[in-house]
Amino acid sequence: MAQSTAESSPVPAGAAAQTQAHRDQSLPQPHAFWDRTNILLFSGVGIFRGLDYASTRNFQARGRDEILIPDDVVNNSAGFASLEAAGTAASVGLSYWMHRIGHHKIERWISIVHIGVTGFGVVRNYSLKSKHPVPVQ
Repeated sequence: MAQSTAESSPVPAGAAAQTQAHRDQSLPQPHAFWDRTNILLFSGVGIFRGLDYASTRNFQARGRDEILIPDDVVNNSAGFASLEAAGTAASVGLSYWMHRIGHHKIERWISIVHIGVTGFGVVRNYSLKSKHPVPVQ
C-alpha cells in the first residue's frame, strides 16, 4: 500500500510551513537599487567625501602635510576634487555590484563603513594641531 507524503512525513504539515516561512523571513528581500535607504547612504558618502576635502584643505592651511595622497594630487584643486568624486563613484559602483549578485546586506554595509572611515578621517583632520612656525622676536 502506498502512503501519501503528508501521512508519512515525520514533521507535521503546519510545522513545515512555519519552518519555510521562517527561512523566507531571514533572507534579505530584493529591493530597488535606488530605494530611499540607498539614496540616503550614497548622499552620506558624498557629503562625507566633501567634508574630507574641506578638512584636508583646512589642515593644509594650518601647516600640516597630507601623508596618504601625493602632493601633486592634493595641491591640485580639480585633481583632489576628482579623487573625492571617484571615491564616491567607486562606493556606489561596488554597492551596485553587490546588489546585482544578491548580497543586499553587504550592499548597505559598504556605504556605512565608507561613511564611518571617512568621518573618522574628517574628525582626525580637524583635530590636528597647527604647525605654524613660532614668530621670531
